[in-house]
Amino acid sequence: MIGMRARCLIVDDEAPAREELRYLLGTFDHVQVVGEATNAEEALVLLRSLAYDLVLLDIKMPGGTGLEVAEAVRDAPNAPKVIFTTAYPDYAVDAFDVDAVDYLVKPFDAQRLGRALDRALTATPEETETAPPARSEQARNSQPDPLGRIPVQQGGRTVLIDESAILYASAARGYSYLQLAGERVLVSLSLNELERRLGKHFFRTHRAYLVNLNHVRELRPDFNGALVLVMDDHRRSRVEVSRRHARELRRLLGL
Repeated sequence: MIGMRARCLIVDDEAPAREELRYLLGTFDHVQVVGEATNAEEALVLLRSLAYDLVLLDIKMPGGTGLEVAEAVRDAPNAPKVIFTTAYPDYAVDAFDVDAVDYLVKPFDAQRLGRALDRALTATPEETETAPPARSEQARNSQPDPLGRIPVQQGGRTVLIDESAILYASAARGYSYLQLAGERVLVSLSLNELERRLGKHFFRTHRAYLVNLNHVRELRPDFNGALVLVMDDHRRSRVEVSRRHARELRRLLGL
């Protein structure tokens, strides 16, 4: 997007919300609002008639949800980046499942919107964050003990998830999913941040995964020296270990 302004569509059924978004976007020289829609049907008509770079999308609207709009356009050629802007905090997991770049809960300010725009307009196909080198045993032992509780926003309240309940974490565009025994929850921490906060029994198996070794049931060899971990939940979830990290994991486990 360097050297040109990103074409943006605002989708919200409330006029004051659209006006506020237009005002906030006016503070960014690299973004140009070229369309507004008041419902899902209008949004799809506009998205199919013009190549937008970016969509700011509400969740609940007449005639369909923002999630349905995002689902409808995500596989289109040159699909726009989607940022959800909503008063409902409980749909974040669903939003990232349809490849949203960010999820902003109203009210938010220009600074928070700016971070979302940066994430959307500088994104590459290799969106998943790069993992740091695997921590050595000496580095693990030299780090202070982390708190071991991860805050999760659920229904307007903050729930503290004990690290022992986490099977593994996976990357989600600067956020992370925590896989628990019976559900998956979204947290506003990157995988790198989670690695710094969680205990020494969490191992970075891949640039996209951080695994609680206490929940590993089996190790299965994969091609080219890699591994697949089978977790101890009822679904026997599987997590891949890159060849780069498989050697370190084998050493840690004495294999």
